[in-house]
Amino acid sequence: MDTSVSNEDFLATVAEKSNGAALRGDYAHMDAHYVVQQDWAAYTEAEHDLWRKLYQRQMALLPGRACDEFIEALAKMDISAGIPVFEKTSKELFAATGWTIVAVPGLIPELTFFDHLANRRFPVTVWLRKPEEFNYIVEPDVFHDFFGHVPLLFNPVFADYMQRYGQGGLKAMRLGGLDELARLYWYTVEFGLINTPAGIRIYGAGILSSGGEVEYCLTPGTKSRHIRLDIERCLRTLYKIDSYQETYFVIDSYQQLFDGTAPDFTPIYQKLKSMDVLPANTLLADEIELLPAL
Repeated sequence: MDTSVSNEDFLATVAEKSNGAALRGDYAHMDAHYVVQQDWAAYTEAEHDLWRKLYQRQMALLPGRACDEFIEALAKMDISAGIPVFEKTSKELFAATGWTIVAVPGLIPELTFFDHLANRRFPVTVWLRKPEEFNYIVEPDVFHDFFGHVPLLFNPVFADYMQRYGQGGLKAMRLGGLDELARLYWYTVEFGLINTPAGIRIYGAGILSSGGEVEYCLTPGTKSRHIRLDIERCLRTLYKIDSYQETYFVIDSYQQLFDGTAPDFTPIYQKLKSMDVLPANTLLADEIELLPAL
């Protein structure tokens, strides 16, 4: 996608990919970078109450499952009382790692998304899900974006990885590598696990903001794979958007992520064009299941 397309064309394109479902969000009042005002005063007490309930549910699930960096950052952010004021956290985030938060109406074009990340700006959706979507939502909302993603941006190495990913995205658009690079984002930023001295923990925002997958992804005996992250292998692997993941890639450190995205991906994209993609439930002959059995 391109930022030169009209708002109407962008919405129509995404709706077509989403089986005709209309996008939420007010796209009429955004600027050229799809940025809007948060308008915090417009949130209702019912929305703040729903945020609190979502927050309390996750906080009951995350101890012993989420990575320490996430838990520690979340405690310092103090966002339990209701939908956060983006500007306040943005100032704190900039002081910590040079990142800022930008409010967006919802899904945005890929080029715009990559440009924000490459310039250390993280897009956060302004609207909150409905009560009937408490357990599952199709599009990312403010709870997923803010609660799931923002805390780890306080970690300097992970924050640098996110910027490098954005830079890589801008390059991938020129090289025809978007599908492959999207798999890296999915399996790391959204659904990544990390090995720690205390055991495997969650750092992926898609899991951290989920009511069910927090427990599922660390439960031995499921049909899901838990394998060590190899960048090329990850870029080949399909993923599921409508169910729990069938493969979780496990890293040893955020430095591993940063270092793994340092090489030029151009030859990797060329190599992958001649290789078959791998189903989401693939376990190759030399791969080891990392989650200990019961």
